[in-house]
Amino acid sequence: GQSTYELHRSECGRKSLFLRRHKFIDYVSHCFHNHGWSLDACVGYALAKGIFQKDQVVSTKTLYNYVDLGLMDIKNGDLPEKVKRNTKTRRARVNKRILGRSIDERSPRIESRKDFGHWECDLVLGHKTKDDDVLLTLCERKTRQFFMIKIEDKTSASVMKAFDKFREYYGSKWNQIFKSITTDNGSGFADLSDLEQVSKTLVYYAHPYTSCDKGSVERHNGLIRRYIPKGDQYSVEDIAKIEVWCNSLPRKILNYKIPEEYFDTELDRIYRRR
Repeated sequence: GQSTYELHRSECGRKSLFLRRHKFIDYVSHCFHNHGWSLDACVGYALAKGIFQKDQVVSTKTLYNYVDLGLMDIKNGDLPEKVKRNTKTRRARVNKRILGRSIDERSPRIESRKDFGHWECDLVLGHKTKDDDVLLTLCERKTRQFFMIKIEDKTSASVMKAFDKFREYYGSKWNQIFKSITTDNGSGFADLSDLEQVSKTLVYYAHPYTSCDKGSVERHNGLIRRYIPKGDQYSVEDIAKIEVWCNSLPRKILNYKIPEEYFDTELDRIYRRR
């Protein structure tokens, strides 16, 4: 009776999967350190692509528990989003600077992200007191495709020059690829509404001090800061590498699709139309 009890006792209770799922743990560690993926992206992409089966992986929450317990070669300090997020009350302020069409006029359909071709844009400054090292950033709301364009300075003339190049690149398909653009009320975008005069693109201006009105591009700007802190110099090659990384990062909100592949699929549909 005692031996039977001890056998049963040894088998009761939840057993740790850490050792039994070591191949998956190694995979997560590799993707985290070599590709800069989040823990959730590792889990979701592995399952979505069939790299591992469900009984071969551990959940995202379990991975974070392993990090807390010090079982992995990943530390809490390596997870930039873990301790930084907090929920803030959304408050729409009165827009005193009227540059164009207010975001209040934007269709709820755009808010739902069901349609392709609706963008958010912003400026990222290397130095607040200098006009060099300025990036124009754009993010497509449905696919999360992200572009980073280095411009001469933060003036509206430089911004419009960059958009003129975009219009020239996409040619007759511009109106289908850029149906709308949402941005802030910064002086760099003072002339952006002029696009409505030369194309069918609608330009919307966010509420002041309300970055969540264009949360997608703000989120990507935060990703840039992981690699280019404020005040650091960067080259065109650095920009290209960061852009490729952002567009090849599996996203949970896209069912772990990669933005670049999703964006290319939407472009193929447009260019196949006659």
